[in-house]
Amino acid sequence: MNLRRDVFQAIADPTRRGILLLVASQSMTAGAIASNFDTARPTVSKHLQILTECELLKQEQNGREISYHTNAKKMKEVADFIEPFRKMWDDRFNKLETIMRKYKSQ
Repeated sequence: MNLRRDVFQAIADPTRRGILLLVASQSMTAGAIASNFDTARPTVSKHLQILTECELLKQEQNGREISYHTNAKKMKEVADFIEPFRKMWDDRFNKLETIMRKYKSQ
């Protein structure tokens, strides 16, 4: 059975978010990634598979090793989707801050 993976399902898992944070600054092998988690390596491999299927991570073959790095284009798609929500909440908090300042000065 071939499941279609969704990026938002992928980033819903805290371990996968942790993996994305790890490889955001540098490419890493599966072993290096797994060493940062208190879980079995096959579990981390499954997380890497899901992130790769969703195209949030890309694989790069270096001899016998495979390095993982973030796919900036796909990450931008996620950020672009979230941006209107961030703006909406920033506006709401700014309005609340204005109201609280007025209330405090009275």
